[in-house]
Amino acid sequence: MSLCIPRTPYTGPVQAVVLDWAGTAVDYGCMGPADVFVKAFDAFGIAVTAAEARQFMGLEKKEHIRNMCKLPGVAGQWQEKHGRRPDATDVEQLYGKTEPMMVAAIADHAEPIFGLLPFVDAVRSRHIKIGSCTGYTAPMVKALAPAAAERGYVPDAMVCSSDVPVGRPFPWMCYQNAIQLQVHPFAAMIKIGDTISDIQEGLNAGMWTIGLTRSGNELGLPEDQVNALDPDDLRDRLATIETRFREAGAHYVVNGIWECLAVVDEIGRRLGKGDHPLLKFISSSPQRVGKP
Repeated sequence: MSLCIPRTPYTGPVQAVVLDWAGTAVDYGCMGPADVFVKAFDAFGIAVTAAEARQFMGLEKKEHIRNMCKLPGVAGQWQEKHGRRPDATDVEQLYGKTEPMMVAAIADHAEPIFGLLPFVDAVRSRHIKIGSCTGYTAPMVKALAPAAAERGYVPDAMVCSSDVPVGRPFPWMCYQNAIQLQVHPFAAMIKIGDTISDIQEGLNAGMWTIGLTRSGNELGLPEDQVNALDPDDLRDRLATIETRFREAGAHYVVNGIWECLAVVDEIGRRLGKGDHPLLKFISSSPQRVGKP
């Protein structure tokens, strides 16, 4: 196949979707990594909240730790305990504690989120490929992928943060997915994730983006606790998350992977009319499919 600079808009079908892992495909509520970060800092005598641990979710894990160390509450505790603010050596030591804990925890959080497997079957029936990317590193994915496969989820491509020079919000993992899947152009691809960094990553890659509000890190609750929330409280929380995703530039915002098939079909129709994911920054506003 020969490629050239396009002179007309791409009007072909959706060719691939790229799914995040925790909070998007598996691990409803993104519970595994958040708990590990809390425990890792606690091992150094630093108390962090779940909200602080979740604030940078989606980033490569060492970068996640680096950003947590810059939080005023964390840096202040470190200053009080160690007589100085955390430095690069401390980040390395924290990561050295985090990685084995993360590897150990991940396999216990590999259950596919409701609707994932039907979604995968449906998009494959449309001849759409399934890519994946994550802030997890290679040792973490080595633990996660087999556990997910045992439960029926095997994407066509798997890229992790340690496979590229820099993780999210840079687009390199999305580019690697395009290479592995042999998909072109990027307008034919959709990035699906549950964090701001997922959306930024997809936009930076020139892809369509879908943000997930209910199953992921932003709400940060397991499914049973989500279902137990007061309906008005849940609606307000999801509306706040939706606003954050819209402000980040998401093309679409839905509850979870179980609502994404309708969006994929809608994007396919828009592509057929010559729409491009970058046009939203010029002439349109973020759109939403599905109800909280």
